Amino acid sequence: MHSPHDPYVRVRGAREHNLKGVDVDIPRDVLAVFTGVSGSGKSSLAFGTIYAEAQRRYFESVAPYARRLIHQVGAPKVAEISGLPPAVSLQQRRAAPTSRSSVGTVTNLSNSLRMLFSRAGEYPPGAQRLDSDAFSPNTAVGACPECHGLGRVHRTTEESLVPDPSLSIREGAIAAWPGAWQGKNLRDVLDALGHDVDRPWRELPAGEREWILFTDEQPVVTVHPVRDADRIQRPYQGTYTSARRYVLKTFSDSKSPALRAKAERFLTSAPCPVCGGSRLRPEALAVTFAGRTIADLVALPLTELSQLLGDQGESETVRVLTADLTSRIAPVVELGLGYLSLDRATPTLSAGELQRLRLATQLRSGLFGVVYVLDEPSAGLHPADTEALLMVLERLKAAGNSVFVVEHHLDVVRGADWLVDVGPRAGEHGGEVLHSGPVAELAGVADSATARYLFARDSVPARRLRPAKGWLTVGPVTRHNLRAVTATFPLGVLTAVTGVSGSGKSTLIGEITGEVDGVGRLVSVDQKPIGRTPRSNLATYTGLFDVVRKVFADTGQARELGYGVGRFSFNVAGGRCETCQGEGFVSVELLFLPSTYAPCPDCGGARYNPQTLEVTYRGRNIAEVLDLTVAGAAEFFADTPPVARSLATLLEVGLGYLRLGQPATELSGGEAQRIKLAGELQRGRRGHTLYLLDEPTTGLHPADVEVLMRQLHGLVDSGNTVVVVEHDMTVVADSDWVIDLGPGGGDRGGRIVAAGPPAEVARAATSATAPYLSRSLP
Repeated sequence: MHSPHDPYVRVRGAREHNLKGVDVDIPRDVLAVFTGVSGSGKSSLAFGTIYAEAQRRYFESVAPYARRLIHQVGAPKVAEISGLPPAVSLQQRRAAPTSRSSVGTVTNLSNSLRMLFSRAGEYPPGAQRLDSDAFSPNTAVGACPECHGLGRVHRTTEESLVPDPSLSIREGAIAAWPGAWQGKNLRDVLDALGHDVDRPWRELPAGEREWILFTDEQPVVTVHPVRDADRIQRPYQGTYTSARRYVLKTFSDSKSPALRAKAERFLTSAPCPVCGGSRLRPEALAVTFAGRTIADLVALPLTELSQLLGDQGESETVRVLTADLTSRIAPVVELGLGYLSLDRATPTLSAGELQRLRLATQLRSGLFGVVYVLDEPSAGLHPADTEALLMVLERLKAAGNSVFVVEHHLDVVRGADWLVDVGPRAGEHGGEVLHSGPVAELAGVADSATARYLFARDSVPARRLRPAKGWLTVGPVTRHNLRAVTATFPLGVLTAVTGVSGSGKSTLIGEITGEVDGVGRLVSVDQKPIGRTPRSNLATYTGLFDVVRKVFADTGQARELGYGVGRFSFNVAGGRCETCQGEGFVSVELLFLPSTYAPCPDCGGARYNPQTLEVTYRGRNIAEVLDLTVAGAAEFFADTPPVARSLATLLEVGLGYLRLGQPATELSGGEAQRIKLAGELQRGRRGHTLYLLDEPTTGLHPADVEVLMRQLHGLVDSGNTVVVVEHDMTVVADSDWVIDLGPGGGDRGGRIVAAGPPAEVARAATSATAPYLSRSLP
């Protein structure tokens, strides 16, 4: 029995995912970093075992209602863990983004600012004091009644609804109308109402055009369709809906993202005419502090807001409230996010920015004696910002906490007190702890992939730079913090776009579209999930599953039983388990926590019914094949060319450790991006394609970065152009051309500081990237 004040978290017999009965001791009150190649099992140890067990113990301590759910949520597969304090997890998962969530709401800074206006604001003579809720656009008492607190109104115009007025209604002048039968029906209704559907739109009287597009009336009329010779069509009652009404209804009510996106093309979005985009009621906007309204203050970058608040100190109330606000803003600025304003919407932030905001909030929470488990906090961070991150992690530790970090960034690894290296490789070839101890001692571990890079003193080998085959000009761009920026990208080479967080990199490459001269075919490989439910997985997304199902349907057993291809799909009735409807999981709703998924009690996660699972191919049923890793499946299907080809490209981008049936909800952004890249590579090299990748090395161990770079160089050598936004200096040093934005973030960024070959950019005096890049150059 360990003492109650055991200075170690002791894990015994961890078998989560690919962990092979791991035993490890990690000291408390230190900064411990978990490393290993992608898929080695480090997240399974840090999140799947240590954090999951802490959460389970928390459930044990709460109401019986929650305890009833514990066996459903499932305890981690571990013999025992002792010395484990309560844990707080900061993962990179995005909550569903809403337009109402902002920097202010994530950090709770909005609450403090509203309190300041309510208590210490300057009110107009005779005005009643307002409650702090009245200063929030997300409450009924605060929101502008015209735009419901969104700040923008969506309108339609004749120009947006009818882009080509030379066409007649029959020829499709009203582009906003739905296609197929529904559009034909609206045209027939107009015809029946006596409108001329064959005259060019511009020749119709203005009043008639206005009514057709904008009326709120919905007249019902009997339509006599034009008879086709081969079809008898009876008269029917048709209802007219104006183009505006149809577009606004689709935009606000449709569940289909494609239909919403189509409707949005016909809408013009403008600041609300009543509140001017400030989202608040006039009575809240009449209150000022330091001569400014709350709308003025939430639009300021946090660095400026902090300065402005620091200068106000007349009454005790003001002093207390402003001191509280400035102390809350300080950690956000320290983490390199001072360029953000409180009204910046959460969906426009990168995953790294969002995680650092949550981290800054934790610094103020004053918790001590807990374990913080962090998932790659350096993701999306420029090397200059990583130094600030290390200081913040040190402060969490100094406050009496243990900080466990899953990380690939070598500077963070070097800054750790303790290192747990998992490996040696990915998937079933990993899952062992190779080293748990001080960082320097890893040097003696022969099997460690991390050791090779951590102690390597040799930089990237020199490579002959490729000459540009032409140039692509983008701009002038004025958007976010870019002010009339024009950039020229060389074609036929690998270009890296660099700069500190918030300098405008993603905004700039977002302007490269298929319409830009010289682009040809454009492929943007982003980090958005490949699906939002466990139904979508690696095999379904890559089309691999179609071939695998065909292989099973072609077996003698399946033919005898009359099973077709559909029998082996878990998305349709027939072969799937009906309890979980083929999800393999049942959703467990927790009132006070996000809902979680637990394995289905009937099929145990296999997704299929027992009859389907009787059919085998080479000794494995369909569920067992879905459970194979990409590497394992490549051996299993070596002689089935279509499957082997698809698996080979997944291996090429370093995803050999993923399981074929791994749900999309379990994949990181970097993994989703590499799956999309593999899909592209599989299509065959067509040449003359421009590939855009936003931080493709996120979540990658340096060993996996090498594999990925071989692929990107291969694409360029086949005649394509590759543009990457990147913070990893080994990748930047290995590119042909660099465009560096800065010099800072937010208002202090948005300019091209340097552009040229890596060696040239490394000498740029004003560049924040230069000193770090020069260290990685040969």
